[in-house]
Amino acid sequence: MTGRPRVVVLCGAHHRPPGMGAVEATADVRYAAAEELPDALRGADGLFVWDFRSTALAGAWPAAHRLRWVHIASAGVDRLMFPELARSPVTVTNSRGIFDQPIAEYVLGLVLAFAKDLRTTLDLQRERAWRHRESDRIDRQDALLVGTGSVGQAIGRLLSAAGMTVTGVGRTARPADPDLGVIHASDSLPSLLPRTDYVVVAAPLTASTSGMFDAEAFRLMKPSARLINVGRGPIVVATDLVAALRTGQIAGAALDVFAQEPLPPDDPLWTAPNLVVSPHMAGDFVGRLDALTALFVDNFQRWVAGGQLLNVVDKELGYVPST
Repeated sequence: MTGRPRVVVLCGAHHRPPGMGAVEATADVRYAAAEELPDALRGADGLFVWDFRSTALAGAWPAAHRLRWVHIASAGVDRLMFPELARSPVTVTNSRGIFDQPIAEYVLGLVLAFAKDLRTTLDLQRERAWRHRESDRIDRQDALLVGTGSVGQAIGRLLSAAGMTVTGVGRTARPADPDLGVIHASDSLPSLLPRTDYVVVAAPLTASTSGMFDAEAFRLMKPSARLINVGRGPIVVATDLVAALRTGQIAGAALDVFAQEPLPPDDPLWTAPNLVVSPHMAGDFVGRLDALTALFVDNFQRWVAGGQLLNVVDKELGYVPST
């Protein structure tokens, strides 16, 4: 690349990414809020979507006539991938890898909380009630990972280390995977659900995964099974999940992602029995902002040098294909 590139950072007025000195030394950087994006994109070569929840790029797209690269500070790109960008030659990269281990730890924590009935223990402690109970051993249970990317693989490693039998479901079947054991194709899901104790959703939101877990899927699951979703909210049909929990069709669930975020105070999910609701925090760890910026800086330096970028998204698939 010749000359100083122009890079726009989409961020709130008081939420700039830390550690941008190396980029500012090499490029003309403009920090822009959503309403400023159309003007900022005129003549810009690159865009760093720090505000990963923003959908402002779609409206500002007519001004992005020179744009060649977009990097987003999240693993999911479903909010970013509007048709014009998907059809364009603009390269899109994401922050895959940053959140893998934290999400895997969070999922393991949820599995242990369910198996050891920690919610009841805390309730009884508040009541000062001494009530002895037995709990489950997770090393005798099966986990099905729906989504076989880097997040799913990290989850599989931890659950396997805890003694669980792990199986994967992905776009392409594989007879052996070091982290997920046998990986089945997505159309095998109905035959796998009846024999699974924990179903963990770590898939991206695509046309094929939207609404994947509906009333029929819950009907196929064991009455003792639990569902954990750390992928994307619309993969689970919330009304069907609430019904399955209220009727005891499944034993419990944990949701960290939702179709509407923040979850409205009057949403039925808040009061569904045996449901853990967390505010899209499974991958958020102390130091994550520095890690997200460091990844962008690394990719920026590769970009200006004409090197191979990390985490290039297949815009047709909607995610970074596993290698």
